[in-house]
Amino acid sequence: MKAALVVLLLLVASVGVGCATRPESVASRDLLSMQVEEAVSLFKIRDPTIQAYFDSSYGYAVLPKITKGAVLIGGAYGRGEVFVGGVRAGYCSMSQASLGFSFGGQYFREVIFFQDKAAFDRFTMEDFTLAAQVTAVALNSGSASRTDYQFGVAIFVVPDQGLMVDASVGGQKFQYEPAFIMRPETPTVIP
Repeated sequence: MKAALVVLLLLVASVGVGCATRPESVASRDLLSMQVEEAVSLFKIRDPTIQAYFDSSYGYAVLPKITKGAVLIGGAYGRGEVFVGGVRAGYCSMSQASLGFSFGGQYFREVIFFQDKAAFDRFTMEDFTLAAQVTAVALNSGSASRTDYQFGVAIFVVPDQGLMVDASVGGQKFQYEPAFIMRPETPTVIP
């Protein structure tokens, strides 16, 4: 058991190594934005009733590609964009570690809707973690119209590739970084 705990801690530490919340280059940010747009389109094609969430939620986070894999000990990572009022407000990254019956690997897309400002503010605080009781809904025709917010969030996923015997979102840990960071101006020195 002690060895499994050590392996789990190493896995958690390695999941986020080298993975910044905000893409470093303009090209990387543009690519992420394109992937987010494609994911939003896919969500709306898969279930047109999800439009009501895009229209009425305070904000939402779109993670266009989450990679998840496990052989008893598992991990997941993804990066996305966060919107308020349909305007990009920032970037987010998600990591998740699990111990227990999990096997396989998969890629999936995820969108998290925030019911109100309070739910959004909880998400943007440092180290936001989804409670174990929160569940994601696999999006298919009409499923969004039958889904309610849980603890101020509604989460939908669309599997992309792979097969996984476990698709829980509980324990997902998020980092948020605003799109525009105010930096103090450096005084200009004129020689």
